[in-house]
Amino acid sequence: MVTLESLVPEDHLLRRIDAFIDFEFIRDKVRHLYCIDNGRPATDPVVLFKLLFIGYLYGIRSERQLVKEVQVNVAYRWFLGFSLTDKVPDASTISQNRRRRFVGTPIYQEIFDGIVEQAQEAGMVTGRVLYTDSTHLKASANKNKFDVKDVEVAPQVYLEELDAAVEADRETHGKRPLKPKDEKPKTKATKVSRTDQDAGYLVRDGKPKGFFYLDRRSVDGAHGLITDTYATPGNVHDSRPYLERLDRQRERFGFGVDAVGLDAGYFTPAICHGLEERDIYGVIGYRRPNHKPGYFYKREYRYDAEADEYICPAEQRITYRTTNRDGYREYKSDPTHCKDCPLLMQCTRSANHQKVLTRHVWEDAKERVDQHRKTPAGKKIYARRKETAERSFADGKELHGHRYARLRSLDKVQEQCLLSAACQNMKKIAQHQARKAFLSLIGWLKAVTRRNKTRQPRRSSPAKRYRLDSIAA
Repeated sequence: MVTLESLVPEDHLLRRIDAFIDFEFIRDKVRHLYCIDNGRPATDPVVLFKLLFIGYLYGIRSERQLVKEVQVNVAYRWFLGFSLTDKVPDASTISQNRRRRFVGTPIYQEIFDGIVEQAQEAGMVTGRVLYTDSTHLKASANKNKFDVKDVEVAPQVYLEELDAAVEADRETHGKRPLKPKDEKPKTKATKVSRTDQDAGYLVRDGKPKGFFYLDRRSVDGAHGLITDTYATPGNVHDSRPYLERLDRQRERFGFGVDAVGLDAGYFTPAICHGLEERDIYGVIGYRRPNHKPGYFYKREYRYDAEADEYICPAEQRITYRTTNRDGYREYKSDPTHCKDCPLLMQCTRSANHQKVLTRHVWEDAKERVDQHRKTPAGKKIYARRKETAERSFADGKELHGHRYARLRSLDKVQEQCLLSAACQNMKKIAQHQARKAFLSLIGWLKAVTRRNKTRQPRRSSPAKRYRLDSIAA
């Protein structure tokens, strides 16, 4: 006599997930999407999402292949609540529910958030230190099949705050207000894929060129659980959605963020200013600036904060002239002094013999944040980045099929990012809780042993010794 229960090992990952993760909240989230008195009985939504979870947990990228694996794998059947003879839902059931029932709904985000909340209840997420990074997912699109089109450039999310800072800076320096902006949206010639128009053409040092998506994750520093994931086209800069996603985590989960650890790609004046405005200790990596051989580095021009001037290596003053619309103050040298300077060829080779330097209106915040990475606390925070955010991406790509975009379009890639991150969180919660339960059992056995040693020694029966040995095993 063989039962399905006996065929699944006690230490199987799916057993642990089933024991420590509550999936019933999914039923409440999707209840309004089902009709209770019309049509054929639908597949249980918990079973439907458990099917997807199996695919992401074990890196099964094809839904057809997923159904075939469930048919022959007893552990998968046990996890779904199927017997050995129950019929497995067809692959089209998954795809049709995505296309019709769940399209345009926030269900995937709500499922991800629900798993994070369960991690909070288990004490595995604190939200005090967050690490954020991005990784590329290869889009299902040929990099050689594209059209060059004029695409509207999305405005910066902090544009209004920057405009106010520019006007205040110009007023401080006695400059007239800038003319009103042209309301016509800016466009840029961009490569657009003929296969997947949402994918962005990625061009980065050390990265493959082609059409990609970027998965931007925030990971909690306590146990490495993912607290946010957000997909964008591959040609969107890392700094654009960061502050908005940080605010979402603080509002959605009530995080009291004390510090963040970020890659050098996030080292921009806007992010540094935003972190200081939120009273968050930012630790951001350093990247060597681009430098033309034979010229002075910008750091060799000393900034005099009191006079608001730069001093060049020849000890000449480079004075303030204006603040442009992009938020940069422009400092220009005196051509009459520079013309006969022996260091001119190392400084500038402009036709009018004038050196121009720029400084952002939020440059002070950037310099203060840059000092954090040099402190003992900053070094300790940044050292954990590779153990949290980078490890999360490595696990996702190697074990959960997160190296490629499974479907086309930004919405479907966002679905992939959310479900993949949710599965990685479930896996980590289940393993941590199982380890915690095991250590609790060991502690209980040690306490029993110590208590028995203090009592009068008495020989136990073979049956009792066998029971204790079974508990320990």
